[in-house]
Amino acid sequence: MLATVEIVAHSSNVSSLVLGKASGRLLATGGEDCRVNIWAVSKPNCIMSLTGHTSPVECIQFNCSEERVVAGSQSGSLRLWDLEAAKILRTLMGHKASVCSLDFHPMGEYLASGSVDSNIKLWDVRRKGCVFRYKGHTQAVRCLAFSPDGKWLASASDDSTVKLWDLIAGKMITEFTSHTSAVNVVQFHPNEYLLASGSADRTVKLWDLEKFNMISSSEGETGVVRSILFNPDGSCLYSGSENTLRVYGWEPDRCFDVVHVGWGKVSDLAISNNQMIAVSYSQNNVSWYVVDLNRVKKSGSVIQGLIQDKPIPAPTSALGTTLRRNYERPTTSCTGQDPEGERRSPSSEDEKEDKESSAEITNPEDYKEIFQPRSAISRTPPKRTEPFTAPLEHSFSESLKGPITSSTPVQRVEPTVIAAAPRPVAVVTTSVTSPSRPVVTTTKPKPTGIILSTRNEPIGLNAGDFLSHARNAKASVMGDEEALAQIRKGHDTMCVMLTSRYKNLDTVRSVWASGDVKTSLDSAVSMNDLSIVVDVLNIINRKPSLWKLDLCTSILTQIEELLQSKYESYVQTGCISLKLILKRFWPLISDTLTAPPSVGVDITREERHRKCKACYKQLKNLSNVVKNRAEQVGRHGSTFKELQLLMAPLYC
Repeated sequence: MLATVEIVAHSSNVSSLVLGKASGRLLATGGEDCRVNIWAVSKPNCIMSLTGHTSPVECIQFNCSEERVVAGSQSGSLRLWDLEAAKILRTLMGHKASVCSLDFHPMGEYLASGSVDSNIKLWDVRRKGCVFRYKGHTQAVRCLAFSPDGKWLASASDDSTVKLWDLIAGKMITEFTSHTSAVNVVQFHPNEYLLASGSADRTVKLWDLEKFNMISSSEGETGVVRSILFNPDGSCLYSGSENTLRVYGWEPDRCFDVVHVGWGKVSDLAISNNQMIAVSYSQNNVSWYVVDLNRVKKSGSVIQGLIQDKPIPAPTSALGTTLRRNYERPTTSCTGQDPEGERRSPSSEDEKEDKESSAEITNPEDYKEIFQPRSAISRTPPKRTEPFTAPLEHSFSESLKGPITSSTPVQRVEPTVIAAAPRPVAVVTTSVTSPSRPVVTTTKPKPTGIILSTRNEPIGLNAGDFLSHARNAKASVMGDEEALAQIRKGHDTMCVMLTSRYKNLDTVRSVWASGDVKTSLDSAVSMNDLSIVVDVLNIINRKPSLWKLDLCTSILTQIEELLQSKYESYVQTGCISLKLILKRFWPLISDTLTAPPSVGVDITREERHRKCKACYKQLKNLSNVVKNRAEQVGRHGSTFKELQLLMAPLYC
């Protein structure tokens, strides 16, 4: 059930560590040597070593996508690194004492930090400053956690309290005071309005966030509770204490299982592929442990003597759990509105500190495998229900096995459209305009008309060509050979086109299999066949994190052609791609082009500036196309109106 690996993580004592919760495959360690080291779980060699801090690193945290890591030091400073670009992004100053807790906001460019000075600060990393400060704790803030919907922040402190803060109102909602010793960890339930906390008083407590009362409290822990983690489906809660893993349920209170492990003072937990990953440290060594959750009880019989002796409440639903509100997760990231509260502008001192920070790649092979592309298999476990979302994780050729759901125009083979929606994954054809009643006409359709993706008849073929024409009222009977000859009309041409398209897609697939999305897209563009470009874009749009600035410079010209295409599915794919580019890269492009020139030679910055300038020029051209198409009526027009709003800064 248990596997163990131990490594020497730093040249001096390890002072902090954290696992990437999204994958369970990444580990960051901080040491008294002032370094942050990045590791792939179960591999003995460090991938990357991040420098810049001048005092021991006291806490670390990955963001939700594990593309960034932030570290807080004993001196009160924070440093934020971009792992994919292997460089420092921000240096944040403001705490008067050691930073001992961190968490990233789930939907935006914000992070929270807690300090030994008892203050909590909310930072906007884009503006490089603190936007709000929360006061109320009287001792060190040991843990911070944002709610799944991003509206609340929970804080745990050495003063034995758990506080809940409303980020919108900027004030405390409630305070939980039932713990009798320092609270080390808090975590929100992934779906329901529940909060769990673990304390040095050897208890795990659960709090109802609708009624703001305690609904569960465990006892029997062998030591200080240092880490807790909800099962991804929210069915149970794992608790890590001295050499023990416990599995708890609630309403009614129960302990499903106790697993005795030798991990000592466990520091963090994560789940990957139904395996519990746990890490602990001692001196300059870090150990990680793997527990097979298939062999751990997560429901069923209750282990007696581990829950407080109190009446068990009757279940209020058929499932034995109270019906409770779920979080409403917004589909967009945090807005870029001007924050209120204290703010600090970047200074020359900050620039100097950023230049003194570095990211040294010590294991290029693992670095490239994990962070280029960032969704590679060594970091993110494969999702069986989500085909070809990222190179190396799934086969691109799977997309060729599915049926073509839309009929094919004679002039050009139309691509299969993959709807840009979350799971379940399905190959579907969607329409931007509602289909209208077919009109019988003998004139050739105008090339400027939109060919609906939901049509149920071929383009360029006349059904009358397949019928015999009788000159008198008596209908003649068509022979078998004549009928077959009529059916075969155009068949050879269609076969040639489909064969050519298949060969082109196979060429792109072979490049995609190597893990290079940029080269795959470039090869599709070089074929001068928009149907191939659309097929590749539909796949990339399924995984927005695959988009990079390099892709934008290659594809924006092609998107201009797609937006003016007569095929509805081409227009739809172009709109989806342009929307993703604007949402993900416009802030970067704008900030880069408006930033003051740097002092000295910064090749990376100059290269980024060149790419941003090229993207801006292409987006400027696209803005005119979008503006003209926005004047249309119907769903076509509404889609382009939405794009026009996103491109509003380009019209200034």
